[in-house]
Amino acid sequence: MNVHFSLSDIALIVAYFLAVLFIGFRAARRRKSGADDFLLAGRTLTLPVFVATLVSTWYGGILGVGEFSYTYGISNWVVFGIPYYLFALVFALFLAKKVRATNLVTLPDKLEQAYDKRTALAGGILTFVLVTPAAYVLMLGILARLIFGIDLTLSIVAATFLTVVYLYKGGFRSDVWANVFEFVMMFLGFALIVIFSYSKFGGWDFIRTHVPPLHLTWHGGNSLQFVTVWFFIALWTLVDPAFHQRCYAAKDGRTAQRGILVSILFWLVFDFMTSIAGLYARASLPHLPQPMYSYPLLAELTLPAVAKGMFYIGMLATIMSTLSSLTLISAITVGKDIVGRWKNAADDSELVQRWTKGGLVLSALFSIVLAISVPSVVKIWYTIGTCVIPGLLVPVLASYFDRFKISTVYAYRAMMSGWFFSTASLVTGYIYTSHGNPSYWYGVEPMYPGLFMALFWWGMGKLETTKIKNPIT
Repeated sequence: MNVHFSLSDIALIVAYFLAVLFIGFRAARRRKSGADDFLLAGRTLTLPVFVATLVSTWYGGILGVGEFSYTYGISNWVVFGIPYYLFALVFALFLAKKVRATNLVTLPDKLEQAYDKRTALAGGILTFVLVTPAAYVLMLGILARLIFGIDLTLSIVAATFLTVVYLYKGGFRSDVWANVFEFVMMFLGFALIVIFSYSKFGGWDFIRTHVPPLHLTWHGGNSLQFVTVWFFIALWTLVDPAFHQRCYAAKDGRTAQRGILVSILFWLVFDFMTSIAGLYARASLPHLPQPMYSYPLLAELTLPAVAKGMFYIGMLATIMSTLSSLTLISAITVGKDIVGRWKNAADDSELVQRWTKGGLVLSALFSIVLAISVPSVVKIWYTIGTCVIPGLLVPVLASYFDRFKISTVYAYRAMMSGWFFSTASLVTGYIYTSHGNPSYWYGVEPMYPGLFMALFWWGMGKLETTKIKNPIT
């Protein structure tokens, strides 16, 4: 794929990388001693900062969104928009204040508080897999290769290093302030490409007459089961460690709740811009062999110098904000929730910080290896979401509501069976294919067996609890 950058474009992009590093290291200088500041910025996030970091962190998969919107049209909004608004709203209304009121640090902390150490350790491992930023490492490497013309592996390693290096010093405070800057740049970049595309091609009439009719339907030509499974994958929101971490870090519960509600509005606006850009790409470039490159090639077709640089900065900012946040959460999971809990030192501030910094290196390396091994953004999302969400969803949600709580034994069974059955179905489907398509158990998406088993053990746990409270005399 041929893309061309002017000297001014390259200068802007380099200046952006330097600005992120400057902001990250500058914020690190304001960090106070103690694990609470390193992990949660002292629980001081105000509403504007909360919104900026949550919006930018939750929207990192920009090349995957471009690929999907180019291939399926406005179904992109149905698959990657509406279900996430819905579950973010559920989180805001029913969980945000509860999460903040716990004064905990991580999701596995809540699992140990509600159940036991074994369940928390298992939840920590699943959380580590869930937040693995491999998809974002891959996207960042692809963009770096396009911009600088270097090998993909080298691009992945170099771009990942620049994104996370300041976290080693500043932790969550550095991440948050870099996110604020990235939030501004991602909206500016996509506003530019929508405006220039409209100026070059015209409005809705151009799109309507130049894209396949199915691109303007809610399903985009996909089956109902395919669309529905993405709604279940959107349940990710309810167990997403980034949501929980930012609620833990908010100055109070009201800030966390209002922040999520405001964030939904920003996501809606950004989804509008990305979906329109994808439709413009399909209308103006109808035969792309690799739809993942739809946004960069649309920029090549429509944007002049400087504007192109700013758009690439917008894409970079969208990815880097999520990559840095997930890498930090992954590192915290290693340092506090797995190693710290395993060694019975989860409350030791100095050890947790030391192991978390080691976790940064481990998380970055693991993500780099996975990104190189599975070079498909959507496939990484699908695989991780399908395997992990059924294991975490039921125990985590039940832990916040007294009426839904179950005993430790049944919570652990729900977690492990949810993970195991979804993963087993997924692996079996990939091993046994039919006409090139995975043959999942009974022809259903592999997430469903896991969710069914998790709910089965939850139901058994509730039944036992009811019998204990109301014994037959």
